[in-house]
Amino acid sequence: MPDPGAPRDQAREGELPFTGPATFFKAAHRPLHEAWEADVGFLGIPYDFGVGFRPGARFGPNAVREASGRYALGPRGYFDVESGTFRLAGARLVDAGDVDPAQLEYEETFRRVTDAARTLRGKVKLPVFVGGDHSVTYPILRAYDDVPGLHVLQLDAHLDFSDSRNSTRYSNSSPFRRAVEELPDLTITVMGLRGLRTNPEAYQAARARGHTLVLARQVRQDLPAVLKLLPRGRALYVSVDVDVLDPSLAPGTGSPEVEGLGYGEAARILEVAVRENHLVGLDLVELAPPLDPTGLTPLVAVRLLAEVLTYWWG
Repeated sequence: MPDPGAPRDQAREGELPFTGPATFFKAAHRPLHEAWEADVGFLGIPYDFGVGFRPGARFGPNAVREASGRYALGPRGYFDVESGTFRLAGARLVDAGDVDPAQLEYEETFRRVTDAARTLRGKVKLPVFVGGDHSVTYPILRAYDDVPGLHVLQLDAHLDFSDSRNSTRYSNSSPFRRAVEELPDLTITVMGLRGLRTNPEAYQAARARGHTLVLARQVRQDLPAVLKLLPRGRALYVSVDVDVLDPSLAPGTGSPEVEGLGYGEAARILEVAVRENHLVGLDLVELAPPLDPTGLTPLVAVRLLAEVLTYWWG
């Protein structure tokens, strides 16, 4: 009989998805201030004061935790029916808890996010950040200012490169504009763009800076050609806004756009990007669970996170 007092360092085979306490993929919870190391560390950032439309992304990290119980990583990993092998076998996962936002004090909140991201980087091989709205990607990227030649792959319906929105410079419309101001060598590829509300100044500024901008329609029409646009051999940070997916798959997001990517298209882009580069960080943002009472969006998001981990682990 297993010792009920033994530490819960990894999910037990057969453990039910809805049993708790809920952590990312039922991994052990280890606060950032403690001494520990792992292969993958998850950090929640429950902040959505940067949204300009429908709020709710502050509840994203806990929704992902609960949904990830469905994909809890057992001791042998995930069995892949195509290859007949186990994927992600032996990986050590840790839930590092949440950054505590300072509510309307965005500067303090962002300082806390950057400090926490730096700390997490020192403990794990792959930090994974779960938001929260997309404004949090800016303070996360500040924690990567020591990585030369960093490239960002942004999967997103929106460019998020506005200089300001409604006189606000630190909203979820501007994280990458702020990031390149502090990290001038940062290069960016955006895939999945669509919609009727594109900011022309932001689009022109991104083009002028040399960003690679790919429309969702291009992905649907010629995915092999789009995959050739991905970087190779770079230090790579991946930022996934769940609104890159079609709202039929992911309705629980603040600013959904019709005609989004299918799951297979997004997964294939991520697979090639991760396998062809050195992944140094990953975030998933803009998941607003109150907007999807079915719970589909967190389940889809978690599955995508699990896929990325298997691509990275090998």
